[in-house]
Amino acid sequence: MPLPNLPDDAQDRALILTLGYGGLIPFALLASLLWLVEPGLRGFVAIALAGYAALIAAFLGGVHWGIGWLNGLRTGAMPHSQRRHFLWGVVPSLLAWPGLVMPAYAGLAWLGLVLIASYLADRSLYVHAGLQHWLTLRFRLSAVAALSCFIGAGAV
Repeated sequence: MPLPNLPDDAQDRALILTLGYGGLIPFALLASLLWLVEPGLRGFVAIALAGYAALIAAFLGGVHWGIGWLNGLRTGAMPHSQRRHFLWGVVPSLLAWPGLVMPAYAGLAWLGLVLIASYLADRSLYVHAGLQHWLTLRFRLSAVAALSCFIGAGAV
């Protein structure tokens, strides 16, 4: 049995969209601040943006563990498609980690690429899990998050 579609309830939909788009506020705010603060503060703001991007990348991987567990509970087995979720689930955090120790301009660019790679992987994995209805929202969130990282990298 596939996971359910987006909730029909308007309040649930509104909550999902508010939380999703609200999660972009730190990306946009920190990327903007990198262009506005004095040079002595840019390092701190860059660390904050890189840290947030890495946390989001780890979250995106964790979503796949949730998908794998839910599908396993429903089927009582672990078919190959669930293994793909568990395996991919650790990749975004492992890819994001080097972005935290690179120089800020390279680290932020790297993290932007990690966010794009996570979306590209989800284009396949979400479809196999019956979650393709989330891809439009995932695209929008990933595009703004990655763009924020690239804009931030340009400022440092």
